[in-house]
Amino acid sequence: MLKNSEQGYGWVSIAVHWLMAVAIFFMFGLGLYMVELTYYDAWYKGSLDLHKSLGIILMGIWLFRLAWRQLNIKPKALPGPKLEQIAARVGHQLLYILMLLLLLSGYFISTADGRPISVFELFEIPALPWSFDNQEDIVGDIHFWLAWSLIGFVAVHMLAALKHQFINKDGGLSRILKTSK
Repeated sequence: MLKNSEQGYGWVSIAVHWLMAVAIFFMFGLGLYMVELTYYDAWYKGSLDLHKSLGIILMGIWLFRLAWRQLNIKPKALPGPKLEQIAARVGHQLLYILMLLLLLSGYFISTADGRPISVFELFEIPALPWSFDNQEDIVGDIHFWLAWSLIGFVAVHMLAALKHQFINKDGGLSRILKTSK
């Protein structure tokens, strides 16, 4: 089952969900590693290039994920109190917003000097024709806090999935691990 059904997610949604989850943790770890490097470290430029390239690829995956979500049936909400369902909906929306803001802030940091972003030396994403004073530093601080916020919300998301699976026993985690008919 490639597409979603009312009972659960299809393989495309599941694959994109887990691809983004792994990528977010990888990019977060790479980001933590990168900020400890100095200009003279052997992997200083390579880690930056990798982080930028993967960020652009993630933007494409995020856009695909958003389109796929809009074009597919949304599985029925898990049973539970109304407040919990509202929190789940708002939490998912915040995850999407944080991902977008994090990706955009990375773009603004990377293009603050007016140069395009080279994506694995295959193609380039042009910089905007404008910038503002201290753009790299200001947006860098925003990017830092967005990254930590996203990781925090992902942790809450993971705890909620585990709660649904093991306390509520309603298959909340199973829905994003395998398809259902």
